[in-house]
Amino acid sequence: MICFSCDEGSMTNNGRVKPHEPAPFFADGNSARPLPEGTVSRDAAFPGTIPDDFPFTIMRKDLARGQERYNIYCSVCHGYVGDGDGMVVRRGFTKPPSFHIDRLRQAPPGHVVQVVSNGFGAMYSYSDRVSMDDRWRIAAYIRALQLSQHVDPKTLGPQDQQEIRKVQ
Repeated sequence: MICFSCDEGSMTNNGRVKPHEPAPFFADGNSARPLPEGTVSRDAAFPGTIPDDFPFTIMRKDLARGQERYNIYCSVCHGYVGDGDGMVVRRGFTKPPSFHIDRLRQAPPGHVVQVVSNGFGAMYSYSDRVSMDDRWRIAAYIRALQLSQHVDPKTLGPQDQQEIRKVQ
């Protein structure tokens, strides 16, 4: 008969192993498992301070990835256009500033990465959810959003100017 009120026969001493203790259960014999692919380190950052400008050339695929990550992580508060009117804000959460105010339009991309990494105001850190490279891609996408909302129509080609006139 097993007495569950004492340690003998209970589960309190079974099934535990210390980190890196040999474990015959796994083929490699190590109890510590490798991190799954895509795991984001909370401490993944640049040594020292985050630079102001992009650390790699932003390509079209980077903007597409930045848009995808922005839509997943940022649009719920900041909205799809970056006006600060996302779904959770419409339901009562603190409204973030629009990305289209002068202060944020003039801020370097590194500022966005810093805020995504460490949080700011009511926004918490996303460093455990978004890789550093994706933070830069989000910053690039936000810059594209800012440019898209503040382009001088005179700098566009005739076909694009005609499309704008149709919308107005």
